Amino acid sequence: MQSSPIRRLIPYSEEAKEKGVEVLHLNIGQPDIETPKAFFKSIEKRAGKVIPYSHSAGIKELRQAFSKYYKSWGFEVSPEEMLITNGGSEAIIFSLGTVADPGDEVVVLEPFYANYRSFAGMLNLQLLPVTTDPEAGYKVPDLSEYDDKMTAKTKAIVFSNPCNPTGAVYPKEDIKRILEFAKKHDLYVIIDEVYREFVFDGLEPFSGMEFTDYHDRLIMVDSVSKRFSACGARVGVMATKNKDILEQAMKMAQARLSPPTVSQLGTIGFLEMDPNYLIEVREEYQKRRDIVYEELSKVEGLYFKKPKGAFYVSVKLPVDNSEKFVKWMLQEFSVNNTTTMVAPLDGFYATPGRGLQEIRIAYVLEEEKLKQACEILRKGLEEYRRKAA
Repeated sequence: MQSSPIRRLIPYSEEAKEKGVEVLHLNIGQPDIETPKAFFKSIEKRAGKVIPYSHSAGIKELRQAFSKYYKSWGFEVSPEEMLITNGGSEAIIFSLGTVADPGDEVVVLEPFYANYRSFAGMLNLQLLPVTTDPEAGYKVPDLSEYDDKMTAKTKAIVFSNPCNPTGAVYPKEDIKRILEFAKKHDLYVIIDEVYREFVFDGLEPFSGMEFTDYHDRLIMVDSVSKRFSACGARVGVMATKNKDILEQAMKMAQARLSPPTVSQLGTIGFLEMDPNYLIEVREEYQKRRDIVYEELSKVEGLYFKKPKGAFYVSVKLPVDNSEKFVKWMLQEFSVNNTTTMVAPLDGFYATPGRGLQEIRIAYVLEEEKLKQACEILRKGLEEYRRKAA
């Protein structure tokens, strides 16, 4: 397993903080938006005097609430067609472990959520990367070029939509192309929809579960972490209409006993909230996206596209190695005793050598902090290039 490219540089930020330097974190998708009080009120309303194990599939009232929530977004998932998991991460692990055996291959659209690589390592799976092009806005490439790469050990395709780390949003026609490709090669498709509702510029959220003709091979992964600013609640969903997949995943769910009972009780409160909450949050992130895009556009030598979803943007820097630059920012550079931390992007690729000059920026801070962080990044980049010249 690789170390997390998002968290492996945390010791450097901790050292900076010990020296009294403030670190503006754009490296990790931890929203600063206040967690809705509905979560805590739901726990007070529903918790008893003992915190018991829940059903291994999750509390039925919560599964019913998710089912109602999904229906409000235009697709059907019954309470019996899902497992509540310890965050979206466990949902991905269950999904991969269910459809592939050690030594098997999984197709992944790169750059991808870095922990896909870690989860594959845990399960002894091999990633087969399909590289998306930043100059084309990270759109899904023609998958036909991968026909010859498929082997008897290729079992699934996994990707996030909207995409972490690029912010790309794959339209319905691209999802259908992937599903058709999967059908041709008899593959399962795992779609990570953690950022489903975070789409901008008038785009409408949708789910892969809307493609009913492919339900036998489709698994949806979901989470409340980003949507409701509740990363530490660790409540996710694995959903599929394929009963065999769900039955096998249930064995893993039973082995880990249950998802967190208290967080499940709180999550019911999230799902009972006025849907206007998510509209307001989406508008807030679009505003932050626009600020970051405007500020980064002032920085000489950067290459990036305006993202259409999630709350990330991938940026190519005019440096040889982005990780060295990030470390330097934390160890040697600050403006008014403040510095900026971003995530190197090489760990978001499976192809060796890719992403060495790229970073991921998470626009999860309020407006003024974002402007400050981008300005510090600009000044740091200028100083770093001057010293390297």
